[in-house]
Amino acid sequence: MKRITTLKILDRYRVWLRFDDGTEGNVDFSPLVGKGVFQAWNDYHVFEGAFISSDGRVLEWPGDLDFCADSLFLRVTAKTPEELFPNLSHLHSHA
Repeated sequence: MKRITTLKILDRYRVWLRFDDGTEGNVDFSPLVGKGVFQAWNDYHVFEGAFISSDGRVLEWPGDLDFCADSLFLRVTAKTPEELFPNLSHLHSHA
């Protein structure tokens, strides 16, 4: 489980993140702006209010908007969930 250690708000609805393993990179949230619960981001000051949860596991915004660190790590690294969690490839679906 990844933890976010550092957050920098960039322009145009982007953030720069550093994770506990030293991985760092940008995440572009601009495609979400104005859609559904992300309408709050139409006010850029709301987006700029992002903060890291006390345990580092969540990037949060006022109004109960959040993304878990693992999903953001996947976005930064372009890895698949199976690469981050190798045991997922051993799970079988029973339909």
